Amino acid sequence: MFEKIKNLFIKYKEIISYLFWGGMTTFVSWGSYSLFVYLLPESDYRVAVSNTLSWICAVLFAFVTNKMWVFGSKSWEPSLVVRELWKFVASRLVTGVIENVGVPLLVKIGLDQKLFGIDGLPAKIIISVVVVILNYIFSKLLVFKNKKETTVEPLNQNSNGEDDENVGNQN
Repeated sequence: MFEKIKNLFIKYKEIISYLFWGGMTTFVSWGSYSLFVYLLPESDYRVAVSNTLSWICAVLFAFVTNKMWVFGSKSWEPSLVVRELWKFVASRLVTGVIENVGVPLLVKIGLDQKLFGIDGLPAKIIISVVVVILNYIFSKLLVFKNKKETTVEPLNQNSNGEDDENVGNQN
């Protein structure tokens, strides 16, 4: 039973990691959103400004966690990091527009209820689900697609294509 669970985890490790770190990113986003809504003065722009600031916090957190622990891009070579960061931010800008238009739009069309005392949180949750799915697709297909796979070299083979255990032995 444990072996089966372990094999499932290995098979779906990337998705499981993405969901875990996506959950943590969502926590960063919602937590910072709530903090900004609380700290900023009441105005027509409070929800939009809070949402934008929370998006910036979440994108920075997500880049590091996606790079290191989800998609396994371990290199910190400056040219690679700049390319990845550029693609990551560009894709997040697309979903950021969706989020920054979507949350206030849903609030304006009537999903303006408070949840846990936070204005517009139901709208934030709905849009967050859409954004998480799109972010995975963009990260997998555009940002971290060139992850170098490690390959296992085949055993040395003799001219008959059979494994040659004595290759390199001088005995």
